[in-house]
Amino acid sequence: TAHKSSILSIDWSKDSSYIRSNCEAYELLFFNIDSMKQDPSGASNTKGIEWATQNTKIGWSVIGVFPKGTDGSHVNGVSMSHDGKLIASGDDWGLVNIYYNPCREGSQAKSFKGHSEHVVRVRFSADDSRIYSIGGQDKAIIPVSYT
Repeated sequence: TAHKSSILSIDWSKDSSYIRSNCEAYELLFFNIDSMKQDPSGASNTKGIEWATQNTKIGWSVIGVFPKGTDGSHVNGVSMSHDGKLIASGDDWGLVNIYYNPCREGSQAKSFKGHSEHVVRVRFSADDSRIYSIGGQDKAIIPVSYT
């Protein structure tokens, strides 16, 4: 791997030509599947590519999930709905936050509390009717109906 730290998440492009990954050192790297190598210009070369997932918490479409004045470590996971309309995040305050995609700086979230402490991951259900969140301390899986 070309990352300087442990990989936290990966995303696949819809056409399966690229993956992107982010790590604990806050790197967002792109890899070309055909060449099986890192693409140092991946951010530019994938500008028009649609992504099948949005699990990396670094990127243009999720920049607004970070509360003002935080260092980025407070958001533990993100997920994009299958229809591409929403972004969900889980944070250190036990919240599941829902935003419109793209989530730009200053975007307002609809937030739900259910976990006793931090939320480590969030994922949309196959039909996008709910979000499943996984708690770190409580180790609970909670379905959130947001409609």
